[in-house]
Amino acid sequence: MRKRFKLVPEMEGKTALWYARQRGTAAQLVRFRRDAGQLTKGVPSGAKVLEVASGPGYLSIELARLGFQVTALDISNTFVAIAQDNARRAGLEVDVQQGDVARIPFDTDSFELIVCQAAFKNFSEPLRALNEMHRVLRPGGTAVIQDLSKDASASEIDREVRQMQLSPFNTFTTKFILGTMLRRRAYSPRDFERIVAQTNFGSCEITKDGIGFEVRLKKSAVEKAA
Repeated sequence: MRKRFKLVPEMEGKTALWYARQRGTAAQLVRFRRDAGQLTKGVPSGAKVLEVASGPGYLSIELARLGFQVTALDISNTFVAIAQDNARRAGLEVDVQQGDVARIPFDTDSFELIVCQAAFKNFSEPLRALNEMHRVLRPGGTAVIQDLSKDASASEIDREVRQMQLSPFNTFTTKFILGTMLRRRAYSPRDFERIVAQTNFGSCEITKDGIGFEVRLKKSAVEKAA
């Protein structure tokens, strides 16, 4: 797959601040806490976890609250600053760093778990991003990607956004963005399987989840670093 052109707004400055507010509502924070518990089922206590494209850091904070050693990586300088401030306010230790998922700045075999929420469709180098996730996972480790599906219907998007409990204006704006530019960039489950087949993971497990899907990728327990 060739490099994709980036057709979404740059997440810096006011755009990043607006996004952080929409993701930081009470209803959304409850969801992040629930997600953190589900994502880490079966992961050893105190394991090293990486969130890529971590945005404002809400999920990373909930992962740290559960006792994991959490690193958050985002390409946006604004998001890095917001996430660092959010972690400090929560009184939790999260190592928030600026960097590109296609060039992850960490050693091979570093993490037991990698998570990526609502961001993969925006990656300009999806194959390289997946291979980088594979590289920094420890043998036997898992990467979990959750994202919007190209197959999501307008009614499903409407129902999902209503659950976010946003203001009327932000409800309209969020539905419009999800239903237009983001859905156009999104992958279907079949698309994702084809991408994974070209990477070092080779295969994956995909389950439907609301307006999106969850992808689980496993690094072989007997695999050695290249």
